[in-house]
Amino acid sequence: PEPGMGRPRLGLADMTWACIYKLYTGLSTRRYMSALVEAQAAGYITRTPHFNSISNYLADPALTPILKRLIAESALPLRAVETDFAIDSSGFTTGQYARWFNARWGRETETHRWIKLHLMVGTATKIVTQADVSDGFASDSRHFLSLIEGSQAMNVEAVSADKAYSTKANMAGADAMGVTPYIMFKKSAVMPQPSLVPTEDSAWARMYFEFALRRDDFLRHYHRRSNVETAFSMIKRKFGEPIRSKGETAQINEVLAKVVCHNLCVLIHCAHTLGLEPRFGPAVEARPTSCAESPDAQQVLVF
Repeated sequence: PEPGMGRPRLGLADMTWACIYKLYTGLSTRRYMSALVEAQAAGYITRTPHFNSISNYLADPALTPILKRLIAESALPLRAVETDFAIDSSGFTTGQYARWFNARWGRETETHRWIKLHLMVGTATKIVTQADVSDGFASDSRHFLSLIEGSQAMNVEAVSADKAYSTKANMAGADAMGVTPYIMFKKSAVMPQPSLVPTEDSAWARMYFEFALRRDDFLRHYHRRSNVETAFSMIKRKFGEPIRSKGETAQINEVLAKVVCHNLCVLIHCAHTLGLEPRFGPAVEARPTSCAESPDAQQVLVF
């Protein structure tokens, strides 16, 4: 940030790193300060901020697009590995309560407020390529195309989702982007007539006949959707389901920072299990390949 009156401004890169590492450790801001002192000594950050500064920057709206970009960029090293993806959403509880009068039971009712995280996950490694955060009662279907569009840097060939995303607009939009949508049909879905199918519903009709006539192949792709449930379980088990932040912006940034931590853990895991060679740094020269050699043969995981 531009320098002004008062104390010197903290670097946004340092504070982004500090906020993500704070969510990675799972500690409170006061207990987390010793880890920041060690991080400054190791050269990861230029200065150790006050613990209140971490909470202030976590509530900064400027941090939201940075975290989303980090999620997308952290998935790029696995671009040659992932081709099939899955989309779903899950809720994260906050420390706030919502109260209302229940007219049916004649008493006041209260429950936790929660926010919803929408993810697009690679089914092979559970890497998250795109993430959106919405209100707990928001519709899932409206985030389907935005998640696919934000993951175009990956080699997206197919995507699977449950009935909540089963709309003609979603199937047509995915087909327009060159993605095969394996979305389960609702019970109210009606078999289209081949002679009466409009042009804009061609993707819907094609996938319906795929579901009706080639059920085994359709379900084989669709059941890969369970991998996104595994990704949610990994995030909640490792970094916790409750959201500690109080403000709406801070809650969004906290959830996105947990997704960044999850992607980093997936990259470390893939570097060992897939036998990939990590190369750190912005200036990485890839080894040239011939026409007969696949880019996958390089076996290089670029961070």
